[in-house]
Amino acid sequence: MYLYRKILDKTIHTIFNNMTNVIDYKKAYKELYLPKSEPVIIDVPEMTFVAVQGKGNPNDENGAYQKAIEILYSVQYTIKMSKKGYSVPAGYFDYVVPPLEGFWWLEKPDGNFSIEDKSHYHWISAIRLPEFVDEKVFTWACTEASKKKKIDTHHVKYLKIKEGLCVQCLHTGAYDNEPETLKVMHDFMAKNGLQSDINDTRRHHEIYLSDPRKTEASAWKTVLRVPVRCVQAARTQ
Repeated sequence: MYLYRKILDKTIHTIFNNMTNVIDYKKAYKELYLPKSEPVIIDVPEMTFVAVQGKGNPNDENGAYQKAIEILYSVQYTIKMSKKGYSVPAGYFDYVVPPLEGFWWLEKPDGNFSIEDKSHYHWISAIRLPEFVDEKVFTWACTEASKKKKIDTHHVKYLKIKEGLCVQCLHTGAYDNEPETLKVMHDFMAKNGLQSDINDTRRHHEIYLSDPRKTEASAWKTVLRVPVRCVQAARTQ
């Protein structure tokens, strides 16, 4: 009986491993990554990210933000491609690298962003990590990326974030036009007894679904997410 069970378990394991399942977080968690172009209320669970924190204009060529993105993808692809190396993490599964995300704020947060002057922006640039990545795997990946890509990873963070109650909406168009969508979101909040709860720990959040190098600005798709809190009963329509 024991031998039969052992063979059966091995067979199931082999079949599973031979399947071409590759986790695509955008498809597996559509409610988080593919919202509609109308605001919705969502309770965002805790997730783990590879992240770099910095300050400055994200559009500066060779600036801190651009360098952070390069580092994030280097660490992510080190983890993803570990399946072909000598050190495959326990519980590894193949996955599509999730989209780039950004948490944004000003030194004196008031919920408003200056489109004209981006030099005062503070940001955390991040990419979601698959569930099998613990701090040990993360440290290994940073070390490997540093060796192979000749990049400095000492300021890269293993970051856990639980956003909780938020309002989110899909914005289509240039980043500088986001205030138009944010106004729609704030009107939605007011009608539903909610208020922006941006503070020192809860940030304005963006998820970038389009590659600006390959897509016209008018077609860029960005998930906008604002943390909220309940303030009163929703107004009747």
